[in-house]
Formats: sequence, C-alpha cells, structure tokens
Amino acid sequence: MLHVDPIFAATSAAPPSLAAAGEALPPPFTLARVFTETRLDSWLALGLVVAAGLYLYGVHRLRLRGDHWPVLRTVSFLGPGLGGVAAVTVSGLGAYDTVLLSVHMVQHMVLSMIAPIFLALGAPVTLALRTLPARGRRRLLAVVHSRIARIYSFPLVAFAIFVVNPFALYFTDLYHFTLQHEWAHELVHAHFIMTGCVFFWPLVGLDPLPGRWPYPARALLMVLSVPFHTVLGLTIMQSTTLFGGDWYPALNLTWSDPWNDQKVAGGVLWAGGEFVSVTMLAVLVLQWIKQSEREARRTDRELDRQEARQRAAESPA
Repeated sequence: MLHVDPIFAATSAAPPSLAAAGEALPPPFTLARVFTETRLDSWLALGLVVAAGLYLYGVHRLRLRGDHWPVLRTVSFLGPGLGGVAAVTVSGLGAYDTVLLSVHMVQHMVLSMIAPIFLALGAPVTLALRTLPARGRRRLLAVVHSRIARIYSFPLVAFAIFVVNPFALYFTDLYHFTLQHEWAHELVHAHFIMTGCVFFWPLVGLDPLPGRWPYPARALLMVLSVPFHTVLGLTIMQSTTLFGGDWYPALNLTWSDPWNDQKVAGGVLWAGGEFVSVTMLAVLVLQWIKQSEREARRTDRELDRQEARQRAAESPA
C-alpha cells in the first residue's frame, strides 16, 4: 500500500475506486519519492527478476564451456532493458502512474520505446538457442518461424500496431477503464512492452527473425514513425478534454493541475518520441556500416582464396 502524508490525506479524497481498493493517494511528487515510494511486491518485479536470472544463467553456461558472449549484450539487456522497465514500474514512479498523466507518459515512452530497444540488443533468443538442449532449441525455432511470429514481426504489421495502439488507448474510454482497474493498468504495461518489442526487434534486434528487411527499408520505417509521435504529443497538449475523464479532477490534488499535467504529458511524448527515433536512426546506420564492413571482409577473404587457388593452379608441378 502507498504511504501518504497525514496533512495531504486530510485535505484530499481519493476517487471511490481507489478508496474501494484500499489505496491511498501518494504525497506530492518529488525526485526523492522515486526512491521512497518503491514497491517490490508486484508480479512485474518477479518477472524481471526471473528474466534477469535466466539470462545470467545462460551467459554462465556459455562461459563454462568456453564460449564467448559479448559483454555489451548483457549490459544492454540487464541495464537499460530490464532496468528501464523496473525504473518506471517498481520504483516510486509506479506509485504515481494513476495520479499523474505525465508520469504515465514517461512509463509509456520507456516501456514501449526505450526498454524494448535494449532488450532486442541483448539478443536473448540467440542466447537461448546457444544454451538450450536440442529439444528446447527445436521448440524455440518452431515458435520463431511460426506463422504468427512471421505476421507480427513483419515490419509493416508491427508499425501499424505500434502507431494505432496509443490512439486506441487514449482516445477511447479504454484509458479511463485502466485507471479504474489495477489489473487492466498492469496489463497495459505488459502490452506496451510487447508492442515495443514487436516493432523494434525486427529493426535493431540481433536475433534470427524471418523476413527481416534490409537496412535502408528499416531506416525509412523509423523516419515514418517520427511524425506519429509529434502528432500524438501535440494532440494531447492541445486537447480541450481531459484524458481519463473525471478521474484526475476527482483526485483533488492540491499540488498538481490536471490540465497543466496533461500538457506536460503531451510534451513528453513529442520530445521523447523524436529523441528516441533519431537515436534509433543512428543505431541503424551504425549497424548498417558494421554489416557492410563484415561483408567487405568476407568478400576480401573469398577473393584471397580464389587468388591462392589460381596461383596454385598456375605454378609448375
């Protein structure tokens, strides 16, 4: 249960749904609250611990048999990947995700854009394929190459899901429903993560996926995603209706105005979306350059072998 300052509790009343759930409103938001309001009793916290443990166990098994696993992949998966999810859910930010729309939008950005990128760069599927027994590898490959995986990992399908989902959530009564029901709000968190993974895994992921597009097409898709965040952010900032209906005004917060907070939330989506998109383009270009260099080295080695065979054939017996 969240802690609340006595003075603040005496001057504010929670909406009926919060009161029925036994939840108290958190105190005024400060940077220190990110640490003091941390909760480790959620199913998501358990899932993060299990995912980190399985990943580290896989890396350990590789090292035991003398195989190499890049440290950068491990750091990406555990740090900004799983760590990013934890930073906006089990930390104090999670205590304000139904109180401040701006905090919810920070969660949205991290869960759907930032964390999935680094989870993809951690290449967990590749790690699993290198450590699982033969039967487990066959099952995992069957899932990766299944018809459903092919459909959802197809870039245009993933892009459509990524673009449509926020509009379906925020411009319908669905968002108000998630505020009223904690299980639905937690489900939205999981949905953000899955949507981000579906979109970014085929673009920057290092795992083997069917139907992966060439780098120029991936870069074009990222360019097309930039206006989406701009439009969504500006629409939220300029909206004449409050998202979530009467939820935020009913909180009667003395330290936050719902209208100003909604403008901040729109700005988070606008600026954050553009920043992540530009960063993603840089990552794609870097991967493209590295792939070109690998192909150039492979071509040079093949040419060297051909020259060696030609010299051997021309040399006198």
